[in-house]
Amino acid sequence: MSEEATRTAVKDLYASYVARDFSRVAALLADDIDWIIYAPMHIFPFAGHRTGKGAVLEALGGIEQDYSIESYVPKVMIAEDDWASVMSDVAFKQRSTGRLLRFNIADFMRVREGQIVEFREFANTFDVVEQALGRELPI
Repeated sequence: MSEEATRTAVKDLYASYVARDFSRVAALLADDIDWIIYAPMHIFPFAGHRTGKGAVLEALGGIEQDYSIESYVPKVMIAEDDWASVMSDVAFKQRSTGRLLRFNIADFMRVREGQIVEFREFANTFDVVEQALGRELPI
């Protein structure tokens, strides 16, 4: 796959997610996608390892249930062959408390035939957990 095709699929994924166009998001996910959001699942139940489009869409629904997106801005994208990485500045509002969580996310993806087949997401989870809980964690 060309870098341009990879870049196009990834840009489309982010634009569709921000627009809350989950039918388009679903079309961009491979049926056998391997998806991981690295974060503590007892704080963020939508995090963790998911396999398959249905499981990923369920996790995305969990994010939508718990948070509203206030801002999601991809700042940097690097594509090489069928791999892409994206660094984004995001702000999510926690529906249960109204807290605004602001943080950076680093995503790494592999694209096959215009669909995402692997997805890995990293953030400073210590900071994000403190924001979600509304307090500093003891260290």
